[in-house]
Amino acid sequence: MLPELVYGRQKRYSSSMENSDEETDGISGNHAPKELTRLSSNGAKFVDEVLNGPNQRCLDNFRMDKQVFYKLCDILETKGLLRDTNRIKIEEQLAMFLFIIGHNLRIRAVQELFHYSGETISRHFNNVLNAIMSISKEYFQPPTSDVHSLISEDPRFFPYFKDCVGAIDGIYVPVTVGVDEQGPFRNKDGLLSQNILAACSFDLKFCYVLAGWEGSATNLQVFNSAITRKNRLQVPEGKYYLVDNKYPNVPGFIAPYPRTPYHSKDFPSGYHPQDACELFNQRHSLLRNVTARTFGALKARFPILMAAPSYPLQTQVKLVVAACALHNYIRGEKPDDWIFKMYEKDTSFTAEESLPPLELEIHVETQNQYQGLSFNAEEIALASQLRVNVTTEMWNTFIHDFPSM
Repeated sequence: MLPELVYGRQKRYSSSMENSDEETDGISGNHAPKELTRLSSNGAKFVDEVLNGPNQRCLDNFRMDKQVFYKLCDILETKGLLRDTNRIKIEEQLAMFLFIIGHNLRIRAVQELFHYSGETISRHFNNVLNAIMSISKEYFQPPTSDVHSLISEDPRFFPYFKDCVGAIDGIYVPVTVGVDEQGPFRNKDGLLSQNILAACSFDLKFCYVLAGWEGSATNLQVFNSAITRKNRLQVPEGKYYLVDNKYPNVPGFIAPYPRTPYHSKDFPSGYHPQDACELFNQRHSLLRNVTARTFGALKARFPILMAAPSYPLQTQVKLVVAACALHNYIRGEKPDDWIFKMYEKDTSFTAEESLPPLELEIHVETQNQYQGLSFNAEEIALASQLRVNVTTEMWNTFIHDFPSM
């Protein structure tokens, strides 16, 4: 188990810190959190106190378990992506980066705590960001073809969604751009943002992330880019992702029925589905909420993503991808991490337990939402038929379990 492991960086760092008294740039001020400025006289000693203190302190400050932190240092060093400098060791470089993105701090505030110049902190911040970007692809893995236990162990989902490998959703991430660039980045609410698309597995991991699209871009534009670009979102053969009604029902992606209640707020307590489409939408929504939980864990760990940091646009785009990669890395190393525990599965919904009316009504959407997509009419028809087949099987079982009086 992880607590029993001691990584090479951990051994060397603990030894070197016994006599560490690094020269600093002597920046002073009062922008750093007060409870942190009292911890140490410089950044190296602060990191030492955290890494040699209770594990909770590392979780609070660097957003991950100590052993997970040390292993990441080892990975970045072994791959030649980061190295100790005369003044700042890898642990401190990574700590500064995680401290910034994990607490939504600006460079000036970190200067107060680590006692380095803004240029030094900015340089190491970018070095670590680029290092994480270099290994990010290793942590974005396509979903397996196995039926996830979230589906196989729940009669509401199995066997109907046995070929479902995850869910897709988009979020707006605040962005900072120059006045002359702001137009395209204003979303429908008038806020400056990136339109991010992500595919999530039922393990609360990101399988694919597309960042950088302007906030004014339509969800259909971003979706089409994700499935047609060179580094495209790939779906295992014979499988599919769940998407909400922002996206079309096409091969590899099953959307809810339009003009039919979908979100949990549409199903008040005690309500039962009125027809097959409502039943499908209700269960589709419950299963697809994995995206909300995955994004929730990401934002809870790295709140800088929701605060429009004042970095160059390309850096802001990289931050989204790097944060998602770190999220996946931590999920793989410490699946019972404190933040993940807060976002464990929650598919409890009992409204459908009431006796339903005997209606089987399948709604069909218009063709407008398919314009501009690289699918022909036959492929779209097959995707529609797949949804109908799932819906019919689900409804027939539901009716059988709750026969009319």
